[in-house]
Amino acid sequence: MSAVCVRPAADVSMAPLKFCANISWLFTELPEFTQRMRAAARAGFRAVEAAWIYNADLKELKAVKDETGLEFALINTPPGDLNAGDLGLGAVPGREQEFRQGLDLAVRFAKALDCRRIHLMAGRVPAGADRSAVAMEMEDTFVQNLKHAAGVLSKEGILGLIEPINTRITDPRYFLHSPHQAAVILQRVSHPSIRMQMDIYHWQIMDGNLTQNIRKYLPMTGHIQIAQVPDRHEPDSDGELCFSYLFKLLEELDYQDYIGCEYKPQGSTEAGLDWVTRYWNSYK
Repeated sequence: MSAVCVRPAADVSMAPLKFCANISWLFTELPEFTQRMRAAARAGFRAVEAAWIYNADLKELKAVKDETGLEFALINTPPGDLNAGDLGLGAVPGREQEFRQGLDLAVRFAKALDCRRIHLMAGRVPAGADRSAVAMEMEDTFVQNLKHAAGVLSKEGILGLIEPINTRITDPRYFLHSPHQAAVILQRVSHPSIRMQMDIYHWQIMDGNLTQNIRKYLPMTGHIQIAQVPDRHEPDSDGELCFSYLFKLLEELDYQDYIGCEYKPQGSTEAGLDWVTRYWNSYK
């Protein structure tokens, strides 16, 4: 017998959740970020986020942002050399100067786009290395880089975020892999300008226990992302998670920052947006 996941009637006493379109994942039918921004605005989104926008023309991005009235909710620091296997540099020993240069570039883009959040990517355990053997050195490197980032970002009014990424499906070598590990690092950094990025897709794969983990870690969270598990499609697609319950939980916990839609549409992006349209309509 299959489980039934029913969306309860909206409680108008609670503020509705705010969703932003991740234009590195959504509207990829269109080749340019500026085209995807316009498509997101037409679909009803008031904000977008993206991973790496550094090959795009910054003036064009800003012009379309101003034209559409979209908010830029989040960008990532540069990944390093993707062809060489990099996926961020924050926790990679010996790459501190490159991390700082990437941070400076991210801040330049964020300031131009009035983006208030930057995901500070941790990076991967070096190929061939034993994770347990390098874990402490990588954590120390990450903490020092995050303390540097906190000093830079606090002067600009920008929030730095660290995101655990699952090592079971997405990236077996990614250093930061659980909210518990991230919480320890945040305690060591101990700065209000560095917070956690909660990707519910990764959290479910690594740890489950979402209700308790969301309740525990939401106070140190500055951004959320969503996708269904295990196939990373729309929230209302078949999978392990009941997003109507999770949305209600986040409403009850008074989460007021953005939720990034970072999923792979099963078909066209627009055809897969019924779930968010229903949510928006429930508050009209």
